[in-house]
Amino acid sequence: MLFRNFTLESIVERYRQAARAAIAIMCNICKPPQQQEATKSCMDCKASYCNECFKLHHPWGTPKAQHEYVGPTTNFRPKVLMCPEHEMEKVNMYCEVCRRPVCHLCKLGGSHANHKVTSMSSAYKILKEKLAKSIHYLISKEDQVRTQITDLDLLINQTEENGQLAEQRANEHFERLFETLQERKSEMLRSIEQSKTRRLEQLRGQVEEYQGMLENSGLVGYAQEVLKETDQSCFVQTAKQLHTRIQKATESLRTFHPSADPCFDEFVLDTSREETLLKEMCFGGVPDPPLIDLSNSKVYNEATICWRLSDDHLPTDHHLLEYRRLWAPNQSPSLEDGEDSGSWKSTDRVYGSSTVVCDLEPDSLYAFRVRSCRNSMFSPYSPEVSFHTPPAPAFGFLFSDKCGFSTERLILNKRRDTVENVAGMAFLLAADRVQTGSYIGLDYIIGDTGITQGRHYWAFKVEPYSYMVKVGVASDSKLIEWFHNPRDTSSPRYDHDSGHDSGSEDACYELSQPFTLLTLGMGKLFIPKASSSSSVSSANAASSDPGNRVLPMPQRLGVCLDYDACRVYFYDADTMRCLYERQVDCSGTMYPAFGLMGSGKVQLEEFITAKRLTF
Repeated sequence: MLFRNFTLESIVERYRQAARAAIAIMCNICKPPQQQEATKSCMDCKASYCNECFKLHHPWGTPKAQHEYVGPTTNFRPKVLMCPEHEMEKVNMYCEVCRRPVCHLCKLGGSHANHKVTSMSSAYKILKEKLAKSIHYLISKEDQVRTQITDLDLLINQTEENGQLAEQRANEHFERLFETLQERKSEMLRSIEQSKTRRLEQLRGQVEEYQGMLENSGLVGYAQEVLKETDQSCFVQTAKQLHTRIQKATESLRTFHPSADPCFDEFVLDTSREETLLKEMCFGGVPDPPLIDLSNSKVYNEATICWRLSDDHLPTDHHLLEYRRLWAPNQSPSLEDGEDSGSWKSTDRVYGSSTVVCDLEPDSLYAFRVRSCRNSMFSPYSPEVSFHTPPAPAFGFLFSDKCGFSTERLILNKRRDTVENVAGMAFLLAADRVQTGSYIGLDYIIGDTGITQGRHYWAFKVEPYSYMVKVGVASDSKLIEWFHNPRDTSSPRYDHDSGHDSGSEDACYELSQPFTLLTLGMGKLFIPKASSSSSVSSANAASSDPGNRVLPMPQRLGVCLDYDACRVYFYDADTMRCLYERQVDCSGTMYPAFGLMGSGKVQLEEFITAKRLTF
């Protein structure tokens, strides 16, 4: 699927011709030994000829006379760039989105049907001028390049010297560790040897003592000889001391106990902690890179970026967050390069694990990265993550607990940033009012702040278990109608929030109404069917098949109201992809509106409720 690089082929061919200057290309028609050196090569015949053979095989007045011929060469590949997707078509256009040549079939019905394309001549002119400008810039900076090469050579020398110095210092540290281990080894082995010698002496002495108790040896043999003494005075004098010794030996025999313990449990050495420390030993100067926490990081016209460190990280001094703008609405992707892309900007030192970046451009793609610092040494950068800013500044509001709020079925938390609809007894009683086709009305709640001008954006989360939730905007006049006019609960076809009497789920909105509501429920998002007179923009709204108008419910949904342009947009707040937009009548004050039926829950984003932002 890769394109041939004809420019590189031409350069290689020129060098090949220079290398073949001493080695002639021979005519493919002549036979040895009369074979001549080739003077021409025919690109159509893919053969090389001498002058006579070329005239013979390409006579005037024949189609072969029109063949393309070049100097002697062995490269007969045709210089025609074909489309990799449509092998029989030549490329004749340039896709500015994918930045690659395409054919007319790719534009008509292929993968580039909805992409912006330009003529090949226009792209050739733009890219050639751009390349020439870049080359001229590099040539003009030759002195700067040479200076930087000199600086790089100096850095190479410094790297070699510092690397050798670091190796030397590491060897010295390990040598000291080896010496310390050897000293401790000698001391501890000496202690074991001394204890062993002392115990052996005690046990051997006890052995000798007990051997004296045997017959005809030692103490017993001596006593036997004393018993043979007939002189009474001498016997009495000797027997008294001998009897004392015999009693002690008898008592020792009765209460036998070794004089030394053969167990060396007190000399067991536990080195598991030291082994763990040695295995985990590393260069403590460079900290580990942090990781940006995508789940806790939020981006509006301000960005709260959070990151986390490894579980076993050492303390760090501070962190630095860097960011840059990758893409903006008025920036053409076809002319995007390293020079045009935004440069990295750095925040002040951050001593925690999060920071706020202010003054971000709306509807732009930003990249973020962070690194840690310890002892003046920086960690590598974290992997880059990108966030898309909303198309307008964030609009701050809370749920209103006054205007039309139903305390019977809606539960509002104390912070007024979460509303929940509970299908309880009141819901069942409403369903029992009529016998057939009972209609259960929506319970509405609005924001406590209205909009009378400008562009504003807010985001929220609808719980996946919600049965049906309608979200969007409504004017003050329409809200008065909803909240104060009685509802016809006996009609199964009257729907007061769609502006018409119909029970069909595929019924269309009329053009420019004073409200727009999008339906979510049961884990799905439903795109309204566009009428022929309405101005609706959506990839799915144009389809008549209801299945194509059902999308998975986003984890977070965003709404953007352009009051001056009288348009409302619905976004996937995580990817900032526009799901649906339409015209709305902004003749009065517009309010964020939410309608719930059955079990459901809506929670506003913290940035919306905090009202931290200045517009």
